[in-house]
Amino acid sequence: MDNSQKATAAKPTITNPKLLLFILLLVYILNFLDRQIVNILAEPIKRDLGLSDTQLGLLAGPAFAVFYAVLGIPIARYADKARANRVWLISVCLAIWSAMTAICGVAQNFLQLALARIGVGVGEAGCTPAAHSLIADSVPPEKRSSAIAFFGLGIPIGGLLGLIIGGVVNDQYGWRAALMLVGAPGILLALVLPLLIRDPRRCADSAQFDTTASSAKTALSIKEAVREVFASKAYLYVFIAASFTAFLSYGKGLWTISFFIRSHGLSTTEAGLAMAVALGISGIAGTWLGGKMADVFGKRDKRHILTLPAIGMAIAAPILFVGYWAEDWRVAVALLIVPTLLNAAYYGPAYGCVQGLVRPEARAIAASLVVFGQNLIGLGMGPLLFGILSDQLQPIAGDESVRWVLYGAAWLGLIPAFFFWRASLRLKAELKTG
Repeated sequence: MDNSQKATAAKPTITNPKLLLFILLLVYILNFLDRQIVNILAEPIKRDLGLSDTQLGLLAGPAFAVFYAVLGIPIARYADKARANRVWLISVCLAIWSAMTAICGVAQNFLQLALARIGVGVGEAGCTPAAHSLIADSVPPEKRSSAIAFFGLGIPIGGLLGLIIGGVVNDQYGWRAALMLVGAPGILLALVLPLLIRDPRRCADSAQFDTTASSAKTALSIKEAVREVFASKAYLYVFIAASFTAFLSYGKGLWTISFFIRSHGLSTTEAGLAMAVALGISGIAGTWLGGKMADVFGKRDKRHILTLPAIGMAIAAPILFVGYWAEDWRVAVALLIVPTLLNAAYYGPAYGCVQGLVRPEARAIAASLVVFGQNLIGLGMGPLLFGILSDQLQPIAGDESVRWVLYGAAWLGLIPAFFFWRASLRLKAELKTG
């Protein structure tokens, strides 16, 4: 056995792609659980710390999103380098955001809680781009949308668990206990994650995956990667659509819960369980369906990868409006189910296209830029602007101010529907085969 054979033999074998997807899904569930649990806890936090709706919007949005979005790009740049171990990167980030979530539970005022939320954002910045890059390197291109959609199930599952755990634990033990409880599992998983999965770049049989020897090519600078990414008009349209989708999703995610508590008189447990049905289960179904349909119909015509997000969001808008208008909370919850399913269907198709519109050396950067837009525009602005509008409308609408804001948000869903349709028209010409 020569030296090269010995070196190859010393390397560990690649992680089974299905196992990698399941472990990354678990990480992403914790990512969104820790990020979004503040939604169900917003009302008790507001009462305990004496906050305004604008301050709540700041905690749920910019305090987290600015650092998350800005740090995501340099971390993604590192993840795209051949020497980077993306599994270790995700593990370190997981430990940071989990610890900071637990620290949120001991905050005594707005400033302390805002700083802790910044810490959560700093940790979570390294997860999504590195995970998308790992997935793209580990599955064939024709299965990329459904694989990324499977990973994306962490959004509705994490949100569902956050609503249930946050609501129940808050009613029994308070919001501080809820935050400390959900932070602990991530710290434990971070310790064992490198033992469970491996980066394909560092494995003996990595040639069987779609790395296309990204390690063998010269890494792109950030400027080169960004230039390549935005040279694609399809990517630009997806970027706009995904960013605006996140703006509406994060805004509605926080304030729809407050809407059920204020306008319908539900407790945090009742609101959490109700929204777990509407946002959690239907979000899971929509995310999975979006990825599956993109792979199935995309084989026939690449334009159809984004057909469901475009048509679905257009259909969802009027149904969502009626749901916010309904006076019976049970009717309102029922009417939110279909729009939530349709609005969730974009994740796999959108991020699958992102990975297919650039070379492997720019995949993490491409994903991080969309994450940047979704978080700086979506999470950073959505909850905050919704909160500001609610405060401005309170002299006129009183406790119904949130409902009025949600009326407008329902119809704004037509904007991302338009841009997903525009992007779909360019996929046949711009999608790469690798």
